[in-house]
Amino acid sequence: MSNVQSLERALTILNKLSEYPDGIQIARLSEQVGLTKSTVHRLLATLSSMNYVVKDEETDKYKLGLQVLFLSRNLLNNSNIVTIAKPYLERLSQEVNETVHLCIEDHGEVVYIDKIESNQTIRMYSRIGSRAPMYCTGVGKILLSDKDQDTLEEIVSNIHFIPKTPNTITSKEEFLKEIETVRNQGYALDNAENEAVLMCIASPIFDHRGKIVASFSISGPNNRVTMDVINQTLIEKMKHYSIAISRNLGYTGS
Repeated sequence: MSNVQSLERALTILNKLSEYPDGIQIARLSEQVGLTKSTVHRLLATLSSMNYVVKDEETDKYKLGLQVLFLSRNLLNNSNIVTIAKPYLERLSQEVNETVHLCIEDHGEVVYIDKIESNQTIRMYSRIGSRAPMYCTGVGKILLSDKDQDTLEEIVSNIHFIPKTPNTITSKEEFLKEIETVRNQGYALDNAENEAVLMCIASPIFDHRGKIVASFSISGPNNRVTMDVINQTLIEKMKHYSIAISRNLGYTGS
């Protein structure tokens, strides 16, 4: 077994163990990951020696060890944002009865770190942990709007503008103008630029330094989330919740 294959299998085991907080016995784990018992046993022995996995001697079940928590220690600030923002975003979703997302930037992409689903019959297909481009999403535009101009232009120069829909912005010049508009108005729109019939409005979340650390959005089909609804209702709601959430992160601006 190559080192790369061993690593892939070990990570597969860790991912599967994350689904069993009370632990799982080796025979069932072997079935779940599609590996022989001997292979799983060998990988678990290594993972256990490094405290990524622990074994309950009474039940013979394996579960994740505390080393996994140690690895994620620097991600806890993002978890803090999720915890702080969630009650506000749940209230917002209830008020507008549309899907609300909470997002951050990671390696030049948007990452969805929380989702509050509406009870509408037509819903969005999106998952926590999934990624999306920054140039064709409202949340991505918000996250980019906080960059200084030199950094922004460097980032935009490296974007491959793939037309996801007929409305997708596909030129550097047009996109830079769009970001300037976002900066001036304090919110961003995705006018069916990422998915053909989906409209989104996004706003920033600021930390105590006044830096944008996350963005949240209301998303829905463009027959429900119309420009009239955005102008008459959603812009003010988004600004209200943007400030409310940011205040809880120590933001003192207006």
